[in-house]
Amino acid sequence: MSKKIKLKGVIPPVATPFKSNGEIDFTAYESNLKKWVEKGVNGILAFGSNGETVHLTQDEKIELVKKSSEVLPEDKLLIAGSGGLTPEETIELTNRSAKQGADVALVITPYFYSSNMTEKALIKYYEEVAAKAEIPIMLYNVPKYTGIKIPLEVIAELSKNENIIGMKDSSGDITYLAQIMEVSAEDFDPLVGTANAFYPALTLGVQGGILALANIAPAECVKVLNLVKENKLDKARKLYTKLIPTNKAVTAKYGIPGLKAAMDKLGYYGGKPRKPLITLDDKEKEELFSTLEKADLL
Repeated sequence: MSKKIKLKGVIPPVATPFKSNGEIDFTAYESNLKKWVEKGVNGILAFGSNGETVHLTQDEKIELVKKSSEVLPEDKLLIAGSGGLTPEETIELTNRSAKQGADVALVITPYFYSSNMTEKALIKYYEEVAAKAEIPIMLYNVPKYTGIKIPLEVIAELSKNENIIGMKDSSGDITYLAQIMEVSAEDFDPLVGTANAFYPALTLGVQGGILALANIAPAECVKVLNLVKENKLDKARKLYTKLIPTNKAVTAKYGIPGLKAAMDKLGYYGGKPRKPLITLDDKEKEELFSTLEKADLL
């Protein structure tokens, strides 16, 4: 294998809509996908953390890949969040996803025994997955959920692997992201994983982001990216700054329930999160919608 797939552009880690009975609403999912494509995104991440991956069965994840592959144009990237707690689990879901049309697998760090995830353990894990994966893989650094920040030495080593093509960094640490670009192989593509760091990441030379915000403001995220490409940095910075409160609302403050409520308000299908998550109350919705209005999203 070779690193032919380039990771770039705005990629929403898409929400998973559910029916009132708790089953996945694939009709609503297809509708959302078509709207995101129309807004100029470069692809999607299915069943990432914003897709409530920990609340989905493996068979449900495979159905989401299948539906995504059927709906997305061929030039759009389909990434599957196939990371599990063991290499065997990850390889199985990765290769099942590949058979249904996934282009790339996003592989989270094994996190339950976090204190034992040494540099040696992480390198061994990712190398085993990469060797047996039928599609290229990406590292997924998300300390908020895992308690693990992938060491730079590990990234430097793994970036040389021909089947590890890049990384989603959701740490929000711009210094760390800059160091990743310095130590990694030339054909390794890091993407920023939080809109809070989107503009500064782009000015460092990062080519795109997998952003929860792109579920509800895909066109605006694409515009920030294009403005930076055009060297219109002042305009890019102002738009990015206007979007930050909304991003904080649908990630740090209200999380998945907030993201889904915002989607409903903005013409997408969000619906209820899967239990044990609960929907926002009326006061929370009012505060969230006020934030959307201030960002000129309503």
